[in-house]
Formats: sequence, structure tokens, C-alpha cells
Amino acid sequence: MAAPKIIAIEEHFTSPELRKHLTLKDGPIQAKLDDFGAVRIKDMDDAGIDLQIVSENNPAAQNLDPETAVKMARLSNDYLHEKVRAHPTRFAGFATLPLPDPKAAADELERAVTKLGFVGAMIMGTTHGHFLDEKPYRPIFERAAKLDVPVYVHPSPIMKTVADAYFKDHPALTGSPLGFGLETLTHSFRLITSGLFDEYPTLKIVVGHLGEAAPYVLWRTEENIQKVLKMPKAFGDYYRQHFYLTTSGAFSDTALACATAEMGIERIMFSVDWPYISNSDGTKWLKKAPISESDRAAIFAGNATKLLKLK
Repeated sequence: MAAPKIIAIEEHFTSPELRKHLTLKDGPIQAKLDDFGAVRIKDMDDAGIDLQIVSENNPAAQNLDPETAVKMARLSNDYLHEKVRAHPTRFAGFATLPLPDPKAAADELERAVTKLGFVGAMIMGTTHGHFLDEKPYRPIFERAAKLDVPVYVHPSPIMKTVADAYFKDHPALTGSPLGFGLETLTHSFRLITSGLFDEYPTLKIVVGHLGEAAPYVLWRTEENIQKVLKMPKAFGDYYRQHFYLTTSGAFSDTALACATAEMGIERIMFSVDWPYISNSDGTKWLKKAPISESDRAAIFAGNATKLLKLK
């Protein structure tokens, strides 16, 4: 098999058991999330995407009771494994983890990687209002570092208290226009200030949407945080050494230029955020972006191939 030329790594699905448990409503987006056959593959083919790294849709198995979360995460991962086996040249998987039970989540990550062949995990932001930097979640990151697989931190809806305070009269801003980005940016920076990367110096984190503005604010954050918090390394060094960014839902030449200048081309990977964003919009944009052909190839597939150890 020829090496994939375009790999998209933040692409979603809904497993049947979770769909049933969460009583999700029918609709055009949900129909695509349910599909693992002709519709999904045709959409990939039309856009020239060779491989999707697929992940359970938000909120996955996170905001359930611990026992149910463990059960649903396992069912989701087994289902995804079946679909990857049916189309091994088109799909690979990020594991769904039962965050309400962190020890079980670490064990499920190991099972998904060592038994099912998954290439990492995707975590959907906060769990029951708790952030990932909190101590109970350390076993998950310890296991990810041991397995040498990345954790993709995906946005989740901001907490109601924050939404009420910030967006009471501006509900349109609570989701992807602003709220999602604030949630993930806060998550990313909290992971750094918590000391997580001093404990696990090989840990790798992936963030979509070109970092949720992190490259743009990194200098200012570093300049000011050093006045109030002493860390072994500079704040920006932690970010540049431990984070990888994807283009999901952020098809902007200027944002790409900022992210590349701050992070280096080797830290940027292609993704779409399908089915919420058009596959074709993503590939058409990057094919025309004002970058070199070698950089384009690295973003489209080379960097993901290396990070995820794809064959």
C-alpha cells in the first residue's frame, strides 16, 4: 500500500450504543456520524483524503456515571475497532476513555493501544466540571507517556457558570464561535502550570483549531506568568515541546502562518473536524495555502505519520 498523502486526524463518529444511551436526535449531521461506509468514504474520496483518524463524538463517554462510562467506552472502542478492521487502509482510531473512572480510563487506553491497535486517545475537555490537570487524572497521562501515544484534547461546552457570566445575553458565542476555544485554551495552559510535563517529560498533547489562539498569545502569557509563577522551564518551551496543533475547522492562511512560526512546521497536522466542516473545504484550502510543497506534504501526512507511528 502506498503511503497516505492526506491524513485527517480530528474526524468523528457516533457508536450505536452511545447513540442509544444518550438518546441523540436524528438529523443530517447525526446521519454522517452514524455512517462508516459509503457516505463517509465517498466524502473522503471527493476531497482526496486517504486516511481518517476517527474518534467518538463529543461528549463521548465522559459525563456519565463511572460504571456506565467504563461500559460505554469499551463498547465504543470495540465498535471502532471493527470498522477499522473492515477498512484498514482508510481508518485508524483514537480511543474513547471513561474519564469518570481515571484508573479504568488508563487501563482502557492501554487495551485500545496494545490490543486494538489504536494510535492514541481523544478526551473531550472537562468531565463533570473537572479539568484534566487535576490530580485524579494523572494515571491517564502516565499511561499515555508509557505507551508513547498522544492525547488529543478536544473542546467541550463551557461550564454553565461560565456561560452565564460571560455569555448570558450573547448565547451565539457559547459554542464554537468562542466558548469552545476558551475552554480548550484554558485546559492547555492549565496542563502546563500544573506541572504535568515535569512529571511526564515525554508526554504529547494534540490540540485542534490551530491551538485555539495559543500561538498568538504565547509570548504575552510567558512574559507575564514568569512574574507570578516559577517553573523549571519557560512557559512557551513547555508548549512548543509538548503540543502539536491541527488545522481542524481553522482554514486560515494567517493563522497557519502564526502557528507555524511559533511551533515549527513539524508540529502542525491536517484535520477537518468532519462532519461539522467540509472535507473538500479543508483540502482545497491547504492545497492553495502559501507554503512550500515540502511543508504542505508534512502537514497533510508526514507529521501525523511520524507522531502516530503509522505504517
